[in-house]
Amino acid sequence: MDCRRIVAELARDLVAIDSRSFVCNHPIAERIEAALAGFEIERLDYTDIKGVAKRVLVAHRGAAGGLALCGHMDTVPDTGWTDDPWSGRIADGRLHGLGSADMKGPLAAAIVAARALSGRVPITLLVTTDEETTKAGAREIAQRSALARAVQPRAIVVVEPTRMIPMRGHRVHVHFTAVATGIQAHSSTGRGRNANWQLLPFLTEMHAIHERLRTEPSLQDADYDPPFSDFNLVIDNHGTAVNVTVPKATATIKFRYSAKIDPAPVVEAVREAARQAGIALSESREGRPPELAEDHPLVRLCSRTTGAPPRVAPYGTDASELQALAPCVILGPGDIAKAHCPDESVAIADLAAAVPLFMRIAEQVWHQRSSTST
Repeated sequence: MDCRRIVAELARDLVAIDSRSFVCNHPIAERIEAALAGFEIERLDYTDIKGVAKRVLVAHRGAAGGLALCGHMDTVPDTGWTDDPWSGRIADGRLHGLGSADMKGPLAAAIVAARALSGRVPITLLVTTDEETTKAGAREIAQRSALARAVQPRAIVVVEPTRMIPMRGHRVHVHFTAVATGIQAHSSTGRGRNANWQLLPFLTEMHAIHERLRTEPSLQDADYDPPFSDFNLVIDNHGTAVNVTVPKATATIKFRYSAKIDPAPVVEAVREAARQAGIALSESREGRPPELAEDHPLVRLCSRTTGAPPRVAPYGTDASELQALAPCVILGPGDIAKAHCPDESVAIADLAAAVPLFMRIAEQVWHQRSSTST
């Protein structure tokens, strides 16, 4: 098998399809399904929170109780790109384009590995979407997939780009949306009310929380790099011109925390600040932080196969939802530092090298299952 060529062609095809989280992903789902001849395929269609049609796939071949490989189809927006984000250009041994590293390249490697496995080794593919936003695709699989329940994967490898270093766990987030409401008018008339002034006291409290997370040891986890939790703020005036009093000001905050951190004090502090400022607050959450012990069999297997000691990741993945099906490790080719950048790329050699490693892990998971059952 010319692994390098095959994985490069599939990854290039996937990059060439626009699958930003806010567009319908049916075209890329159809391309992936076309690559899975011989697999039993379950399609799960749903409508996302903005009314956009979405599809996730569960594909399986072989007996029950094997390994599942998971990847997502969606990408972040093409912010900052000056050339074609969907070119799928290959130059100097690297695939360029939006989502090449996170995670269409790794997903292509997982698909190629699944196809190359002997029919005696069972394999499942969990192909999600909305990973970059709400994790809704993974929740659809965890909650609705009859095929996933039937084949009962023994373990899941989420193929996010980790430079093939096994991540035994990661942080999850609480997403806050705070909305202040004003009255729109020409700013010179004095008849309007600028929503930003109502939002400002809330933002002052949010800055204080941000500083606490970076300075208070009780809110930090030394297993992670960085040890402090992410508390990222984005402010939106929804296109209001500078000579108009702002009718709506929205602050969104992503707060990430690990399994050792109790999020309740931070969540309550945000809620209290919103109450004091008189602004509307909503929140959404992922599942609990997925974190396996260093001596967990799946962690040890992935570490032994790759030759790399396990770590934990500061970002989130679909493992927060898919851990409901089976233990999860995050392990894939490429570098997360190249993700979400206007020059995103991944080395074709890294994608090709991941294929036999994924196959070896699948074989070992099945071998352990067979040994246990006998």
